[in-house]
Amino acid sequence: MPPLDIHDIEKSAHETQVGRWSLTMAWWALFSAMFWLYVATASTAAYGARSTFVGMVLAIVTFGVINRVLAAYALRTGSTVERISQALFGGVGSTLAALLIGITALYYGVFEGSVIAATLQTWFGGDIKLWYFICVAYAMPLAFGGVRNWLDRLNGFLLPFYCIGLVALVVASSIDRGYPSGWLSVTAPDSVVPGWAGSYLIYMGIWVMMLFTMDFAALGKAEDTRFHQRVTFGPFFYLCTFGINGLVGMYFVHAYGVEGTETGVVQGVTGSLGLAGVLLIVISQTRINTANYFLASNNLEVVLEKVAGIRLPHIAWVLICGALAYLFMLTDVLSYLLEALAYQGVLIMAWTGVVLVHVLLRGAGDDAASLARRRPTVGLFVTWVGSAAVGIVLLEQGSSALLATLSPAVTVALAVLGAVLVSQRSPKSAAEPAAVAS
Repeated sequence: MPPLDIHDIEKSAHETQVGRWSLTMAWWALFSAMFWLYVATASTAAYGARSTFVGMVLAIVTFGVINRVLAAYALRTGSTVERISQALFGGVGSTLAALLIGITALYYGVFEGSVIAATLQTWFGGDIKLWYFICVAYAMPLAFGGVRNWLDRLNGFLLPFYCIGLVALVVASSIDRGYPSGWLSVTAPDSVVPGWAGSYLIYMGIWVMMLFTMDFAALGKAEDTRFHQRVTFGPFFYLCTFGINGLVGMYFVHAYGVEGTETGVVQGVTGSLGLAGVLLIVISQTRINTANYFLASNNLEVVLEKVAGIRLPHIAWVLICGALAYLFMLTDVLSYLLEALAYQGVLIMAWTGVVLVHVLLRGAGDDAASLARRRPTVGLFVTWVGSAAVGIVLLEQGSSALLATLSPAVTVALAVLGAVLVSQRSPKSAAEPAAVAS
């Protein structure tokens, strides 16, 4: 039978079956990352404002629809990323999936924590290493208690301040610099793909949100499925996260004339709001990092238990993640972070394509018990890894910029096609009891 994972531990601690608003407030921590402002401004610089708007709308629809489906499945079955991967891909696949989400969440925690540290150093001065330590030290205790005990109340309390901050950002930049006429008609150099497609492909690079959705939704109640599809994980969330954040970023970056980078976004925020802008950045990045540390610690704990059979208290894993984050911050993290995330993004997109096909074609009768008994399918594991390998090759080859740009779409298409073919050839009795690799 599948090995015990961290979520079995959470069950005994009454972590699962979280109320609807507790889960919503914990998940909506992801709404307030400065990263969402940066994505829109970076897309605008590369493909133009109108193309970015179209790509953003397509991303809102895509993310909203896919995550409605995955959230409903996780709410019904209690399946985390590790559990569904164990059922479909076996022990090696589930370990790889947990490692992917754990490392990716840790990377995002490093990135967002570095933004806070750089902002505080710019405003107050001092050694950046000290600010790195402070940012990690205060973030770790926030992830100790889990969703029900702390994250929901903390993020629910901070959410209105972030929303007020976004409004203040627009108002302050308008008063200071005037209305930035032409901010929705910014043009960009010619590209190898239509601008709207290029913008959409940028958003495809953050499909890790699909995995995050499953791990959070698994904590909810099945009777709250409709609510979570509408409010928590569905299109409304992405309308706010991609749409509102993105438009605000495009507006004030154009108003201030700063670069469409995360550094430029920070400069614009602090330049328009002063100390209040510093507080906005601290609030926004604190909210997102509660989710990052929560996901990183949970999934890296799963990996260690599967690989080495070692079980530590959950608090110990939060502390380990904090220590790793601090060590990453001390390196030239941006020199390798984006490339690492690109590789992981390809694996994540391929995983999502395969899992989505299973949920839509074979998942109607799944529950926790049937998934525990299900025999992993070698063909699905080969499809996942194979389609991801093709995507990585396309990213790395230097002869065609078009193929490199289209690598995310090719990866997902191959994963979906392969999973459909494997599902059609697999017997309906794939859920019969069987020993699985661990």
